Amino acid sequence: MREGKRMVDNPIYVFCMVGFPLLVIFFFTSLMSEGQPLDMPVAVVDMDNTSTTRALVSRLDAMQNSKVVAHYASVAEARRAIQENEIYGFIYFPKGTTDELLASRQPKISFYYSMATLTGGSLIFKDMKTVSVLGSAAVGQATMRAKGYTDDQIKAFLMPIAVDLHQISNPWTNYNIYLSTMLVPGLIMLFIFLITAYTLGTEIKFGTSKEWMAMADNNIGVALIGKLLPQTLVYLAVSLAYEAYVFCVLDWPHPGGWGVMVLLAVLQVLASQGFGIFAYGLMPSLRMSMSVCALWAVLSISMAGSAFPLMAMDGSLKALSWLFPLRHYYMIYQICVFNGYSLLEAWFHLVALLAFILLPWMVVRKIKNAMLTYVYIP
Repeated sequence: MREGKRMVDNPIYVFCMVGFPLLVIFFFTSLMSEGQPLDMPVAVVDMDNTSTTRALVSRLDAMQNSKVVAHYASVAEARRAIQENEIYGFIYFPKGTTDELLASRQPKISFYYSMATLTGGSLIFKDMKTVSVLGSAAVGQATMRAKGYTDDQIKAFLMPIAVDLHQISNPWTNYNIYLSTMLVPGLIMLFIFLITAYTLGTEIKFGTSKEWMAMADNNIGVALIGKLLPQTLVYLAVSLAYEAYVFCVLDWPHPGGWGVMVLLAVLQVLASQGFGIFAYGLMPSLRMSMSVCALWAVLSISMAGSAFPLMAMDGSLKALSWLFPLRHYYMIYQICVFNGYSLLEAWFHLVALLAFILLPWMVVRKIKNAMLTYVYIP
């Protein structure tokens, strides 16, 4: 009852436990609601200016990810537009492109794109490369038809290997599905880290630590459970609301079923609180413990392995990744929820999250000593 009243009276708890997590949920899921970036601005430098090059430009403009917004007279002007962030890339047709194409002399079509934005640059590169390949294929198709080749012969010549592509679990290449499922839980963990350290540190800061311990008969285990249980229930409600929203309302794939998702939400909340208590126990200082929690939460987004695969990282970073709860959360999500495998396939990550839940017992004596003897130093 004491902690519930403190949560209601202090707006920090309301904002960080409910307001900001809900804002994060709706912000990221709506930010990438289209699944992929659409109609990204590109430009054309067409020194040939023939019906063939204009047809290629029309094909580029028809691509889902690209939209031709400008034509420049020179490469220098188009390059300046990229550097000023007006376009993501441009395609360059030198003079004589069509003549060389019709004569099968392999003209050089250049495309330039900015990789300052990794996703945008990669998608623009794919569209421009596809257009250039389609252009040469169209000319080859017309030439071979004029020579009397059948459609099957033309297809076998232009595409000797047919690619049968299967994108497992996310055939739409929806960035929202595989990024938001890491970013949103990661930021919720950030709030849990910070509020857990904050709620312990403020006991000493406001001189209420001895009163708190006296209410629990100086039993630090009872004191911690009584303090954090109301927060646990709120975080669980927020985490389950997030899962209900993305998997029921947005209808993201979840072949693993609701049992695993509820278990994962519980492990996420308890492991995050366990780490927050552990960080405060290592450094019983409000400022230092919250700084460590913030740093660890931000690093965990990079170490989860979603944006950059962990297998491509340095060996020391691979070993360090096991110290981040978000990494284990994300792996269990990938294995058991996203791909529908049994929890036995992710048992090591399950044990790791349980270890984070038990971390506070390594520092409970130090926390008790801090609450009874420490004096707050700004």
